[in-house]
Amino acid sequence: MKKVAVLLAPGFEEGEAIVTIDILHRLKIKVETLSCTSSKKVVSYHNIPMVADNTLKKAFDTNYDAVVLPGGPEGSVFLANSQEVVSFVRRHDEAGKLICPICSASARVLGGNGLLKGRRYVCSGDLWQNVSDGVYVDQNVVEDGNLISGKGFGLVFDFAFTIATRLLGDSVPANVHAEHIYYSWQE
Repeated sequence: MKKVAVLLAPGFEEGEAIVTIDILHRLKIKVETLSCTSSKKVVSYHNIPMVADNTLKKAFDTNYDAVVLPGGPEGSVFLANSQEVVSFVRRHDEAGKLICPICSASARVLGGNGLLKGRRYVCSGDLWQNVSDGVYVDQNVVEDGNLISGKGFGLVFDFAFTIATRLLGDSVPANVHAEHIYYSWQE
């Protein structure tokens, strides 16, 4: 079974995190939410308290098939400034695992720490103007090697289904859908 880490930092965009988690669960992909603080309790961008499955510190040495980085103005700044997060993402990237930032996380976390490595990506707003190590592409979801980036919350379904499709490969039908989700996604 494929396993995904979703990194939760104070101020994370809860919609980007929860929809991605939900879609992956429905498609039978194991998801572990990791708090990037010393506590499993994390408060989202809109002040919604959540309890993560574990902390990044405790799960740091675990290997995942994908790492999801939700955005959020405060959440992505927190992630970008955490050397533990940067090391975790770098290790998974170097191992060829999927690195999946959405919204501001692409520019702030990856772009801000030299982790785009010349790859194509998308992010929200005009944050791309401050990034020098990647190639901004104005699309909903951009894939470049093991990097899957999403533009923002309004496109989170496309982002989550793209991650699921890459993880599951041939075991996913051409028209990906999950039980009780009335969303027609075409790759």
